[in-house]
Amino acid sequence: MSRQAEQPSTLRIDDVPTVRSMVAQKLRNAIMSGTFKPGQRLVERELCEMTGVSRPSIREALRLLEADGLVHTIPHRGPVVSTISLEEAKQLYAARAVLEGFAGRECARVHDPDIVRRIGDALVKLKAATAKSDFVATLEAKTEFYAAIITGCRNTFIERMLRPLHDRITLLRITSMSQPKRINKSMREVTAIWRAIQSGDPDLAERCCVDHVKAAAVAALAMIEQSTAEADKPQT
Repeated sequence: MSRQAEQPSTLRIDDVPTVRSMVAQKLRNAIMSGTFKPGQRLVERELCEMTGVSRPSIREALRLLEADGLVHTIPHRGPVVSTISLEEAKQLYAARAVLEGFAGRECARVHDPDIVRRIGDALVKLKAATAKSDFVATLEAKTEFYAAIITGCRNTFIERMLRPLHDRITLLRITSMSQPKRINKSMREVTAIWRAIQSGDPDLAERCCVDHVKAAAVAALAMIEQSTAEADKPQT
């Protein structure tokens, strides 16, 4: 046996994705893409057919998503995709403005060329997706855009707080991005963020990030208020 073959593998057991985590990611993607809508009941049998795994694995995956706030269990009904109330949405966007503004500021200050390039690449994908009205690709590109900024701020705690927050925000982003005028305005806003980071201007980057979040909040909250009002109308 060769010396190379005798060497132990450097792959740790922690590096191997578990069935639970892989299934959870697949369900997460389905929620993020809008395949599963907010308030929709998640039927175990259907999820088993969709993922090809057993019910115990589905239940473990759902518990992971429930811990992230994407799923919650209703007594006598079972797991459903989480909905976000108007007050919760206000709080989410307020927290996002603070955290994302700081992330943008730090990303511009650190000014890592690789991160700047990643943000630019994500912006190119985002423009192409919106031009084709490809909703799923648009969401994916926006996720890449924000992920690059979060990584670029070089702050582990901001990253830990923003990533789960963005999962919840994506549920609302599906709502706000359904408005054509909002999509065009959003493109101008994220382009301004990229230019500020590219130029290494922390003050401008922070201001652009906060302005973008505030504008997104106005659109999403208006849609929530409208849908709530329609749901409260008496049936005739």
